[in-house]
Amino acid sequence: MRIYLDNCCFGRPFDDPNFPRIFQEAQATLFIQDKIRAGEIELATSYMLHYENLQCPRKPRREHVAQFLKSNTSIYISVDSAEAVAAKAEQFISTGIKQKDAYHVASAIIAGCNYFLTVDDRLLKLKSNEFVLLNPVEFVKFVEAN
Repeated sequence: MRIYLDNCCFGRPFDDPNFPRIFQEAQATLFIQDKIRAGEIELATSYMLHYENLQCPRKPRREHVAQFLKSNTSIYISVDSAEAVAAKAEQFISTGIKQKDAYHVASAIIAGCNYFLTVDDRLLKLKSNEFVLLNPVEFVKFVEAN
């Protein structure tokens, strides 16, 4: 099973846990990261994910995410694939998805991911025949049920 987590998933464990939804999503993301570290789930990443992480103003968060990506990426969509990513992203941009999000989705498709995980409610409304889009909490429920 191959997944792509967008940048907001990686940031969730650093968000304020006093809100129940944030706490649940953070715990789910940490569970998923443990499964990735254990080799039970393949992680796909991309140049867009690395670029977006570099924009994070919080140094500890940025460095933690960068280290996790470096240590646990199974498949990487590099800038060499930028033309293919941009072409694929256009179909999602035309539906109103933000450009960065569309590039993440396109990278996940090119990487052959089965699942795309996000905590972005607007992005969760996207429909695709090429992968399943889930919130990390929903994904953990699915993994535990199977």
